[in-house]
Amino acid sequence: MSKMALSASIILRQGLRCGRIIQASNTAMVSQLRPLHDDQAVLPRLPVPQLDDTLNKYLKTVKPLVTDEEFHLTEEIVKKFGASGGIAHRLQNKLINRAEATENWLSDWWMNAAYLDCRGPLVVWSSPGLVFPLQEFRTLDDQLNFAAKVIAGTLDYKIMVDQKTVPVERMGKDTLDMSQYFKILGTCRIPGVTRDTIQFYGQSVHPPKHIVVAHNNHFFKIDVYGKHGEPLNVRQLVHQLRNVVERSTHPAIPVGILTTQNRNVWGKAYKQLRKDKTNKASMEEIQRCIFLVALDGPVVNPTGNIMTDAALSCVHGYGPQGYAGNRWYDKTLQFIIGKKGAVGMTYEHTPAEGPPVANLMDHIMDYINSGGDKSEADVKKDLQLPAIELSKPQRLMFNINPDLKQDIEEAKVALESLVGDLEMTCFKFTGFGKNFIKSQKLSPDSFIQMAIQLAFYRIHNEPGAHYESASTRKFLYGRTETIRSCSVESVTFAKAMLDKELPVNEKTAALRSAIEAHKNYVKDAVNGLGVDRHLLGLKLAAIEAGMDVPTLFMDVGYLRSSHMRLSTSQVPARCEAFMCFGPLVPDGYGCCYNPRSDAIFFGTSAFNSSPETDSATFREALEQSLLEMQDILLRDRVKANL
Repeated sequence: MSKMALSASIILRQGLRCGRIIQASNTAMVSQLRPLHDDQAVLPRLPVPQLDDTLNKYLKTVKPLVTDEEFHLTEEIVKKFGASGGIAHRLQNKLINRAEATENWLSDWWMNAAYLDCRGPLVVWSSPGLVFPLQEFRTLDDQLNFAAKVIAGTLDYKIMVDQKTVPVERMGKDTLDMSQYFKILGTCRIPGVTRDTIQFYGQSVHPPKHIVVAHNNHFFKIDVYGKHGEPLNVRQLVHQLRNVVERSTHPAIPVGILTTQNRNVWGKAYKQLRKDKTNKASMEEIQRCIFLVALDGPVVNPTGNIMTDAALSCVHGYGPQGYAGNRWYDKTLQFIIGKKGAVGMTYEHTPAEGPPVANLMDHIMDYINSGGDKSEADVKKDLQLPAIELSKPQRLMFNINPDLKQDIEEAKVALESLVGDLEMTCFKFTGFGKNFIKSQKLSPDSFIQMAIQLAFYRIHNEPGAHYESASTRKFLYGRTETIRSCSVESVTFAKAMLDKELPVNEKTAALRSAIEAHKNYVKDAVNGLGVDRHLLGLKLAAIEAGMDVPTLFMDVGYLRSSHMRLSTSQVPARCEAFMCFGPLVPDGYGCCYNPRSDAIFFGTSAFNSSPETDSATFREALEQSLLEMQDILLRDRVKANL
C-alpha cells in the first residue's frame, strides 16, 4: 500500500491521541450516560460550521503542503464541491438536520469512525502510555506497597466520581463537559470481527467491586471493598497483592497477548475463547473490573534512558519477550508497576481523551505524597483492630486448546514486528519552561508547536502535515478537533530561522506571526470550527445516504494534508510525568509534551522501518529549535533596549 493510500485509511484515526488540554459509541450508550454534573445539561451543542468558512480554511491549510500545480487542481475541486446547489450543500443540510435531531451530531459517528471501526492493533497504533514520576524500588515490598497505594488512590478518586464531586473544569468562562469522567473506570472495549463495541460496566445497575491484578501472565480477581462497602486500605491491599505474587511464581500461557492483535484477528479468537465456559467467565471478570494492575519484572533490554524504558513498558510492555502477555489492552485503565520503579499506565482511548486520565494520575500522586494512604499512627491503630476477613484473590483460569495456542503464537509474531519497529526517545528539556515563554507574552503551546514545526523542517527541508488535538468539551459530549499546526506562516518561520543571513528582528517577527496564526486556529478548533471534523461529517453523511464519496476526499491536497507526519498533543500534569504514543503514519513522528514552569517533558517516537525518521535525531532538532527560538527572542529584546 502506498503512503498516500495508507494515509486515507489512517485519517479517521485522528483524535485517537490524548486529547490535548487547551483551556484545550453507540447511540444507545451515549444517550444513557449523562454528564457528570447535573448543571451540564445547559452546555451548548456542537455547531455545524459554515460550509464556505470550512472550505476556505481547508485551502489555506493545504497550500504549504502541495506544489502550485497541485494547489490549482485542489482549488478547482473545492470550487466544484462547494458550488451553489451542489453536493456539498446537500450534505451540509444533512448535517444541520442531524444536529437538530441529536445532542451531538458528531459523537456517535466519531465513536465508530475513530475507534470502534478501526481494525489495526491498539498497541503502538492507538493506545497511549502515561509515565508517572519514576520511583526507586529496592525490594518486592517497595513494589507492592507502591502498587497498593496506586490502587487506594484510584479508589479514593472513584469516590469523587461516584459522588459527582470532581470539580467542574472550565476553559476561561466556559464550563466543560465532564461526561468522560464517568467512562474511564469499569470500562472495556470488546473485540468484534468487523466492529468493536464498548461496555461501561461502571454505569451498570450492579457496578463492579473488584480489580484484576496480572503477574507472570496470570490474572487474579481481587475484591477491593469490605463487607460494609469501605475500600480496602493499603495494608490490606499489600496482603492481597503478596498472595497474588506467591501464587504466580512461574509464567502462564500469555493469553493477554491476544489483545495486541489486529482487531479482526482478535475478534475471531475472542469468539473462540468464549465458547469455553471457564474462559468466558474469566474474561467477563477482566472486562467488568474497575481497572487492571500489572505487576512487572525488571526492564527488558534497557535503552540506557530510564524515561524511554518506562515509556516502552507503558506502550507495548517490551513485547512478547517482556510483559505484553501481562496485560489486557482492551481495558480502559491498566496501571503498570515495574520491579525497579518504572511506573505508569496504558489506556484504551475509545471512551476518553487525556484530561480525565492525567487528572486521575495527579490525584493518585497527591494522595500518595500527602499520606492519604494512612499515617503511621493510623496503621498502628489498624493493627490493634480485629482482623478483617479478606476474600482470597481468585485466580482466573483459561483453557487453551491447540487452535488458541496457534493464535497466541501468531500474536507474538505480529507484536514482535511492532515492537521492533517502534523506537522512542523520551527526555526532560531543561533549557527553560513555560515561565520563560509567558515572559515573552507568547502562548507556551503555540511556541512549542512552532518548535516542532521547525525541528521537522530542519531535518527534512520541507513542511510536514501536523496534527494537534484540541478539546471541544465546551460542547455537550464534545471530544476533539484537529489543529492543523502547519501553516503558510509556520513554513515562513522555519525558513527564516534557517536563513543565517536574516536579521534577528525578522526572525522574531516570523515567529510571532506563526504563533498568532496557530493561536487563531486553536480558537476556531476549540469552538468546533476546525476543518477536519466538519469534512469528516460531510463524508460520513454521503456514505450514510448511499452516495459516492466526493472527489475532494481523493484529491492529493486532502490526502497530503491529512497524512499527519507529526502527531502531537499537549498533556499537562501537576507532577513530573509525560504521555507518549506511536506515530500516526509510517513516515511520521509522535510527540507528546508536558510543559512545566522551568522544563518541558517530551515523549517522541518514530518507526525504524522508515529511513527518513529517527526519534533521537528529532530530539536533537527539537532541542536545538527551542534554544534558538529562545536565543532570538533574548537577542531581539537586547537590541530593542539599546
